[in-house]
Amino acid sequence: MRDSTRYLTQTFLAGLFAALPLVATVVVIVWLVQFLYRWLGPGSMFGNVLRRFGLGLTESEVIAYLIGLGIVAVAVFLLGMVVRTSLVHVWRRGVLGVVQRIPVVRNVYDIVHSLVDLLAQRDEEKLKSMQPVWVRFGGQPGESGVRVLGLLSTREPVMMGDQPYHAVIVPTAPVPVGGGLLYVPACQVEPAAIGLDQLTSIYVSMGVTSGQHLAISKPAAAATSAREQAGQADSAQ
Repeated sequence: MRDSTRYLTQTFLAGLFAALPLVATVVVIVWLVQFLYRWLGPGSMFGNVLRRFGLGLTESEVIAYLIGLGIVAVAVFLLGMVVRTSLVHVWRRGVLGVVQRIPVVRNVYDIVHSLVDLLAQRDEEKLKSMQPVWVRFGGQPGESGVRVLGLLSTREPVMMGDQPYHAVIVPTAPVPVGGGLLYVPACQVEPAAIGLDQLTSIYVSMGVTSGQHLAISKPAAAATSAREQAGQADSAQ
């Protein structure tokens, strides 16, 4: 009876652990779709603008939204054709010239343009400057203390008083697109021997994949091996 109960329990847990990654993936995708629908769907401010484009052609709000979306897509495609030809100079002198003359609009455009270039990986130097780092809170270099895994936004520090500070983005788990921007003394920032993919994996998994991407100390590795051996022994019994 006891062996049957253990078998049923272990089988159920095996199925549960096998289903969890799939369920988590579905949850993240649903959240992303809901987020996009809330900001770009028919009920959003952007959706209202698209519906106005198409309401003159149909009374259906859904069809009007789709027509407006098609009009915007064609306009973006035509703009891409302009950018890929010699007419790009006309675009820069005309529209961008006007934007650059408006103080507040100019600052917002410059920030958004820099972020878009970064996401498009056009500027390789900027992309390389954003690297995973460890932020130390308490303790001296090489000593124990709290460590936070973050992303260095730029290699160039800013001076606050007579001390250099680094701008570090600290993501949130399990959705790393959020987080906070911290200005940390340069002496408390250390490079992390991982890439952006590994950093994202650690945060999305809420630290579960830390052992796959971060170095494990020998005592911790020995303890992990001992637990695995004990688990195998219990399964064999």
